[in-house]
Amino acid sequence: MRQLQRPLVLATLLLAAGAFAQPAPTPPGPLAPPPPLAAPQADAAMPTVTGRLQQWLVNPNGEVDGFLLADGTQVAFAPHLSAELLQTASLGDTVQVGGWRTPGLPVLRANSVTATASGRSVVDTPPVPGARGPRDPGALTAMSASGRVTRVLYTDRGDANGVLLDGGSIVRFPPHLGTMLLPGLQVGATVHARGWGSRSAQGSALEATAIGPTAQAMQELFAGPGVAPRPRGEPRGPRGPRGPQPPMAGQPLPPTPPTPPAS
Repeated sequence: MRQLQRPLVLATLLLAAGAFAQPAPTPPGPLAPPPPLAAPQADAAMPTVTGRLQQWLVNPNGEVDGFLLADGTQVAFAPHLSAELLQTASLGDTVQVGGWRTPGLPVLRANSVTATASGRSVVDTPPVPGARGPRDPGALTAMSASGRVTRVLYTDRGDANGVLLDGGSIVRFPPHLGTMLLPGLQVGATVHARGWGSRSAQGSALEATAIGPTAQAMQELFAGPGVAPRPRGEPRGPRGPRGPQPPMAGQPLPPTPPTPPAS
């Protein structure tokens, strides 16, 4: 029996020695860096609209800052692109517009505009500092406009900031007043306004200082520093002195008062 056990013991010892004699596993090297993330595609979720350029939209300074497509889409873009866009596209051209839609409104903030016939494009880029120069306040003219509303205009944030009248004139007003004015500015409503603006080959626009359903019922939008416009229907309070107001249509500008002689 002891002779049989010895081979078994020797075999067991040899197996154990072989197990201990195996080389130690190689430690893992440094982890490979993860693959770089793909750069986000700015245009991946940017809607594109194709349509016929029907009408330019101008601001009171005479700059084109948008246009209407034949399908009713209002396209808005930065006014410093006005000259470049006028050189790229013309009324009646088919254009492709990429940009961002305003939720709940047919308004598109343009990032790029391409004239499909020529292939020329305008891309929204920040203006070069000082390239436009300071605006000349004397370039604005006292103006008035009246007509029926054919279109309410909006900022790219969805705030009403103007109306397009059936005669082609544009009446602008500050966006923070849009909520108050909008009930009386629906499509088909008659509007009278006076203010300061300009006329050009692309159209006429004024920044309203007073607006209302008739010339006699216009409300002042700028009653003075820190004074909110008077809501329609509310009786007028005591009125203080008023500064010069833009004349009504057809009225000449008031003469400039003479300068008193130096004492």
